[in-house]
Amino acid sequence: MRIGGRRALAAMAVIGALAAVTGCGQTAERATAHTAAHSTAASGTEAGGAEASGTEAGGAEAVTGMAGAARTGGAACVFVKPDGAQKFGHVGWGFEVPGTGRWVYGAVENPGGGLYTPPGGDIGAWHAEGTYRRMLDDMSTDAHYPGTSEHPYSRYRCTASATHDVRRARAMIRTVEARGFLVGVDPRTGELTSRDCLDATYDVLKAYRTKGLTPAPRLSVPNVWVEELWGWSDRRLSPR
Repeated sequence: MRIGGRRALAAMAVIGALAAVTGCGQTAERATAHTAAHSTAASGTEAGGAEASGTEAGGAEAVTGMAGAARTGGAACVFVKPDGAQKFGHVGWGFEVPGTGRWVYGAVENPGGGLYTPPGGDIGAWHAEGTYRRMLDDMSTDAHYPGTSEHPYSRYRCTASATHDVRRARAMIRTVEARGFLVGVDPRTGELTSRDCLDATYDVLKAYRTKGLTPAPRLSVPNVWVEELWGWSDRRLSPR
C-alpha cells in the first residue's frame, strides 16, 4: 500500500490506533537511561551459583514435555508481556542451540515508545545466550531491558522443532537489531507496515525454521498471535 498526498493525511489518522495495537513499547514509565543495546554471550555460571542441571540446564526435555512433541532437533520459545503496549501485548524470543544445552534469546523493546526509529537507531534491541534456566531468569526479571520496564515478561510458550537453522537465526538477529522500528507509514517506501517486536520475534524464529510457527502478517496484534501458536506449551513466568 503506497501512500502520498491526501491519502497520507487519511492514513495518519489511523496511526494512533496502530500504535496502541502494535506499539511494543512500555506505556507508562519510559526508559530513563539507555544501556548497551546488545548483550554479549552469557557466562557459563549463574550469578550467585552454579547453573541448573538435568532437564532445566538444557531445557530440551522440559520443552518436549510441555509441547508434547518428540525430542528431535531444536526448540523455540516466545516470551510474552500481556499488559505491554496498552494491553495489546509485547513479545520476545528464544531458540535452542541443539546439542549444547544453550539458548539464544532476546527482543526489540522499543523503550521510548515511538512509532518510528530509522535503521541503525536505538530501538532497545538486545540478545543474550545461556542455559534454559538462565533464559527464564533473565526474561522474568527484564534483566537486559534498556531502561525502566513497567511490565515484565510473565508468560512463555515453547515447542520442540524437528527443523532448525541456528546460523540463519543468528544472522536474522543482526538484521532485526539494525533495521530500526516502525508502526505506520514507511518514509522510504510509502507503505503502511511494521517492524516491531512481533515482527522481530517472528522473523528470528522463522529463520530458525521453527516447526509449527504461526504466520504473523505485518501490523498483527501480539496477544492475538500468541493465542494462535497451536500445540505450543503455555506457562506462567515469575521472577526466581
